[in-house]
Amino acid sequence: MKAKEFDQKFDDGEDITQMLDLSQAKRPLSTQKRLSIDLPIWMIELIDQEASRLGVTPQTIIQTCVAEHLAVNNPS
Repeated sequence: MKAKEFDQKFDDGEDITQMLDLSQAKRPLSTQKRLSIDLPIWMIELIDQEASRLGVTPQTIIQTCVAEHLAVNNPS
């Protein structure tokens, strides 16, 4: 398949995943580093409540909040 045809399929919204070799795929900036922070108990309790309400982990709540804050304050 030529690149133009591949691009057209992608632009048309077709599923092109079967045409890709994902065995070596990597997510950019996906390496992680552990961070330890101290939070007041009331904040941890609110994070736990929100995580429970949404059915996710407290870590997900924290990561999402930080990511949203950084995106708002550092628009690309």
